[in-house]
This record gives sequence, structure tokens and C-alpha cells, in this order.
Amino acid sequence: MKKNNVDWLLLISIIAISVFGIIMIYSASYIWAEYKFNDAFKYVKHQSLFFAVGMIFMIIISKIDYHIYLKKANLILISCIILLILVAIPGIGTVRNGSRSWFGIGSFGIQPSEFTKLALIMFTSKYLVKNEKRLKNIKTGVLPILGVTMIIFALIMLQPDFGTGTIIVMSIIGLLFIAGVDFSFFFKIGIIGIIGIVILIAIAPYRLARIVSFLNPWSDPLGSGFQIIQSLYAIGPGGLFGYGFLNSRQKHFYLPEPQTDFIFSIISEEFGFLGIVIVASLFLTIIIRGFKIARNCSDMFGKYLVFGIIFQIAFQTVLNLMVVVGLIPVTGYALLLYS
Repeated sequence: MKKNNVDWLLLISIIAISVFGIIMIYSASYIWAEYKFNDAFKYVKHQSLFFAVGMIFMIIISKIDYHIYLKKANLILISCIILLILVAIPGIGTVRNGSRSWFGIGSFGIQPSEFTKLALIMFTSKYLVKNEKRLKNIKTGVLPILGVTMIIFALIMLQPDFGTGTIIVMSIIGLLFIAGVDFSFFFKIGIIGIIGIVILIAIAPYRLARIVSFLNPWSDPLGSGFQIIQSLYAIGPGGLFGYGFLNSRQKHFYLPEPQTDFIFSIISEEFGFLGIVIVASLFLTIIIRGFKIARNCSDMFGKYLVFGIIFQIAFQTVLNLMVVVGLIPVTGYALLLYS
């Protein structure tokens, strides 16, 4: 990456959001970490290490010609599919929060589905470039890539991880839209998607419980509705400037593990509307700069690759915020660079 090709606003936004995320991980987790591990800095040390490693990898990867991903997309995706199969096998994969989606390495864990999210974007970008003329035909052009996507979705659902599966499917649908697939197709796929979601809810009682708690959290305030109620208790009183840094009340064993998917609730409680604006502005900057980079990219593979990555960031961010404020049922959408 040449110096004059660095998007400094994007880079500064990523660093700012990551540093603020580390600060909020400490604020949200130190009470729980002290109680559970006798180390108030347990989670913030891990997050800081991830940030340092992430920065190193960002610099290294920025030096690599991204066209190599065009050549190796098939191999990368196959490798990720093998990992998804292995992680679902008892004794190999580690169960965390009810999902067998991790390879445990000491106190750390590796989640193959996160690599698969990127691998599928690479593969789909290559597919769209190689099959541009076929995309007008749904049967020969669109269904093959949707078939690959649904195979990966099925493997992820075996864990189960509905949140990651949803983000993957939505990002691929977004890429197909960018590629110019007939607009009427998205209405049809939307209907199929709704039917599929209903079936997935019907066959898993815990998902049905989440729907019930979404419609009326107070129907089970100490069970399925507990987390969203406590989240709203955190967000509601925040006001304009919040209670102040470290002064959240809900992190005192009311909101379960507040350093995870519901960390936005603690940000809202401690920084109020100001905190909401900070988080939203940083994410919005990253998304807008990403779209600009994609639009100005000189080749179609790079264009699709960037659009796919930004779609994943945008969808996951929006879905997490919608869960936290009670607009959609609770599921596993982490807030990127924070949770």
C-alpha cells in the first residue's frame, strides 16, 4: 500500500473506534472480571492484545496485492468449510454460550465462522467477475452462488449461530444486488427467507422464547425477557451526557456479561446521547469511506470485495444496535470492535 493510497480518515476512524472500544471493555467488564477471575483487567488485556495483533496484521495485509485472493478464493473457502465441519464435532469444537463454534486454545478461542465470512466474500466476488453474463439468468447464474451460501449457512446453523449465518446471507444478497441481479428476484428470495426463518424458529424452542420476549419482555422478566429489559434500563436513563465514565449501574450484575453483545447499553448509560452519536458517527464514517473506496476501485473483483466487507460491517452493526434497543429479537450479533 503506497502512502498516497492510505485513506487517513478511514484509518483514524478505525483506530479511534478500537481505542474507545478498549476503554469501554474495561468499564463494562471490570466488576464481572474481578468477581469471576479476580482480575479486573482480564477482558481489557485480551482486547488490547487483539487490537495490537490486529494492527500488525492490518499493516502486513495492506502490503499484499489483493488480486492473490482472486487466485486463491476457492482454496481459502474450502479450507474454511473444512474448519466449519471440524468445529461442529464434539471433542474438537468448544462450546461457548450454547454454541459449538470455537476452537479452544488455552483461554483464547478461534471462531472459524469469522474467517468464513471473509472467505465467502472473496469467493463470491470472484464468482461475480467470472460469471457476469450469466447473472441475468437466475437458474444458471444466481442459484449456484446461493447454493454455496446456503451450504455454509447450514454448517453454521449446526453450531448453532443464527446471527453469523444471517449476516453472511445478507451480505451475499447485497453483493448480488450490486452486481445487477433482477430486482424482482429479491422479493422472491425475501419470501423464501421469511418462510425459512419461521421454520428455524419453530424447530428451536429457545428461538421461539426470544420472539415471545421480544414482543413482550415482561411475559418472562426473569427469563427470556431479562436481558432486553436490563438493556433498556441502561439506555433509558442515560439522557444527554449519561452517568459518566465508570458509573454504569446495570453492569453491577444486572445486565448479564455487559462486555459482550450488549456493550452499547453501557456506552449509552455512561455517555448518554453523546455516546450514541460517537459510536454511530465512527461506524458511519467507516461505512461511507468503504463505499467510496469500492466505488473508485479500478477493477470489478476489488469493487465487489470491498462492497462485501462493508456490507458485513454495516449489517452486523445495525443488527446489534437494533437488538440492544429492542427493535428485533435478541440473537448473537456482536458490536464490531467493541464487544
